[in-house]
Amino acid sequence: MADDAPDKDQRTEAPSGKKLARARQQGQVVQSREINTWFMLLAATGVLMVGATPIAQTIAKALAVFVTPANFIGTDGDVHWELLSDSLARVGVALAVPMLVAVVAAIAGTVVQIGLLFATEKFKFDITRLSPLAGLQRLFSWRSLVELPKNIAKIGVVALVAWWVAMPSVAQLKRMAAQSFEHLPFELYHLTLRLMFGVLAVVTILAFADYAYQRFSFMRSMRMTKQEVKEEFKQAEGDPKIKARLRQIRNERARKRMMAAVPKASVVITNPTHYAVALQYELGEAGAPKVVAKGVDLLAQRIRELAQEHDVPIVENPPLARALYASVEIDREIPPEHYKAVAEIISYVFRLKGKIRPQARAL
Repeated sequence: MADDAPDKDQRTEAPSGKKLARARQQGQVVQSREINTWFMLLAATGVLMVGATPIAQTIAKALAVFVTPANFIGTDGDVHWELLSDSLARVGVALAVPMLVAVVAAIAGTVVQIGLLFATEKFKFDITRLSPLAGLQRLFSWRSLVELPKNIAKIGVVALVAWWVAMPSVAQLKRMAAQSFEHLPFELYHLTLRLMFGVLAVVTILAFADYAYQRFSFMRSMRMTKQEVKEEFKQAEGDPKIKARLRQIRNERARKRMMAAVPKASVVITNPTHYAVALQYELGEAGAPKVVAKGVDLLAQRIRELAQEHDVPIVENPPLARALYASVEIDREIPPEHYKAVAEIISYVFRLKGKIRPQARAL
């Protein structure tokens, strides 16, 4: 028996907005870790350019005490732990600022990619995650096989660029060792800045290339089969059979209401056999005559039968019957261009019923 799961070759349709929204609620979004790395390096480079001098000065002053042992070892041989602790604390504070900026930058990288998202589905317990077999499948999946060489290549490229940038400064290392301690941080600063710029340039290319790949991979995994598109369309728009049935029910109810209004009509204008339009108008009421029922063929015949059963006058006027049927909806007043023709008919009917004198005018 063939597997019920759709084959990848069958998923030829682009994902719908509804499927993408559902995937987002479940925490499935396009995200590249390289973008987060790029944000962190960019922030670190900015901190290095703006705050490296005060940070380096703070660290140099804090570590200067370690250069001369006499600074933290008393004449009696006791170590001044408070002095050492204070120096290390100042180094920690100086380094905490760029680290905090890097963390904020990493969060910003995530927000820029996916926005503010709180996917509760990720927090639900799934026993399949504890399965060793599922873990092995993820470990040796096609995605993992692609990610492994990509990460190795990334590390290799970054290391190669760092080596290429640092090589001109290798000759300076011996000179740095001969200089006084106070100048060492500033020499390292210039070397580090060059390395940061070189690595940042490479990571910029890698980050945007990886994001393009992640987006392509994600959209490909979200593809739908033609049957899934049809099913989703049915859910969004409604089953055509159900919609047709509901439309039929509404039409039947509207027809019943319409037929119930025929006995109260003032006159029925016919074609004489194909069209029938029932009008209602009372002397003294505001507005023009109103169409309360209309139909063709069998429905027109039923309107005429009801009119005869309830003594509603029937007047033959084919052009007017066709015009009213085509231009006026149920429970709507007739348009001004038909006032004269309808007024003559209603006046005739009212004279037959004795509602107006022969010389009086209707409407």
